[in-house]
Amino acid sequence: MAVAAVIATAAGCSAGQKSRSNYNWQEDLHQRLLTDFCKSENDVKTYIRKYIPDVTESQMRKWEDSKVLEFKIIDGRKLYFKNAGPNLFRLDPACISAKEAVEPSENPAPGSYEATDAENLPEIIKSVKATGNSFAVPKRMHVKYTLSVNADAVPAGEIIRCWLPFPRTGNPRQKDIRLVRTSEKRYKLAPEGSVHNTLYMQKKAVGGEKTVFSEEFEYVSYGEWSNLSAGNVLPYNPGGKGSGISRKEYERYTGEHKPHIVFSQRMRHLADSLTYGETNPYLQAKKIFRWVNDKFPWASAREYSTIGNIPEYVLDNGHGDCGQVSLLFITLCRIKGIPAHFESGFMMHPHGNWNLHDWAEVYFEGKGWVPADQSFGIPLYAAKGSDEEYFFLGGIDSYRMVVNEDFGGRLFPAKIYPRSETVDFQRGEVEWKGGNLYFPKWKYKMEIDYPGDGN
Repeated sequence: MAVAAVIATAAGCSAGQKSRSNYNWQEDLHQRLLTDFCKSENDVKTYIRKYIPDVTESQMRKWEDSKVLEFKIIDGRKLYFKNAGPNLFRLDPACISAKEAVEPSENPAPGSYEATDAENLPEIIKSVKATGNSFAVPKRMHVKYTLSVNADAVPAGEIIRCWLPFPRTGNPRQKDIRLVRTSEKRYKLAPEGSVHNTLYMQKKAVGGEKTVFSEEFEYVSYGEWSNLSAGNVLPYNPGGKGSGISRKEYERYTGEHKPHIVFSQRMRHLADSLTYGETNPYLQAKKIFRWVNDKFPWASAREYSTIGNIPEYVLDNGHGDCGQVSLLFITLCRIKGIPAHFESGFMMHPHGNWNLHDWAEVYFEGKGWVPADQSFGIPLYAAKGSDEEYFFLGGIDSYRMVVNEDFGGRLFPAKIYPRSETVDFQRGEVEWKGGNLYFPKWKYKMEIDYPGDGN
């Protein structure tokens, strides 16, 4: 069924409204923090002892002081982030070595997404050089996405409203989008151009049973490589002759976007120091990209809705996941007058390596909007000076699903209560007239088939 037809047949899907007079964000935030910070010190020590059997109190305090072991005092209790233990062995050099001694690793590990990209990236580069077309090596994907609300999460007979992620149209890396089936006959797709691309459905809860929503669709995902260099990036001339960006668009994507893109004095100083003496926009972005890559290792992140300003959090804590480092990269680029925006959805790599994922797009005069995946960064298998070294600044692999073109937008139809994920939109969102259903009250699942290439 064509997407245009889907929108036409979805008319009339609605839900009753409810006053939020009894809703309190601070109470909601408190519960969200308790969901993320749910480990005791003994829980964390039990994990650590797998690799460091004789862990000491002084080591624990040292790790806490250096922010590699994340905790909070909540209701007078010292509680650790649910992934504090695993993160410690991603962030502290001595702990990384201790784990490696027990569980040696390969890079790229066979069957990993890095191993897939080690094959995919050279294919994309080769095709682009041969054809001159920046979009290459398409992959066709067939997806079934399911969201299951826990039994009795809401009273029987109440309407549950559900928003599921759906691949967005209008992105040149994503084509031939086809909705195959939905669990409910009536549904709504977000209008084209919405910040978050959603498929909305609703149904009544049945006592003692899970409430299940599902969608099935196909699309083709293209890799991209722009072969950027200082010589093929021009000075900005927004709205001028030959420019590909209007003055309004330029100002939007070089401005602040509160609460997570804020030009604090600290950020301004950092952006200026990283790019000191450099005027070419690509070389400025390259310096920022490299610095963030080298400075901030990946670590599992707490929910974004619990963080006041994400880039500042990355600087304070010395680590970040994909969306966190992307927002830092975007903020620093914007301060230097380089248009950039948030983009997200999923990495769709085979062998079970799909996951939520965030990256960015950057505008360079003479090249247009190009992807920038800060957390994929500099591949460890890429030789210095090779095309693969800075592939992810101006390029992206073939295994993606783009859902969002920015962050913090409104859902369609409008959600009554604050979202579970107030910044991004990937897993889905669920609510009923009595409130939002937070993540512990439901589960999601993605099933992906790869019928072949997209040709």
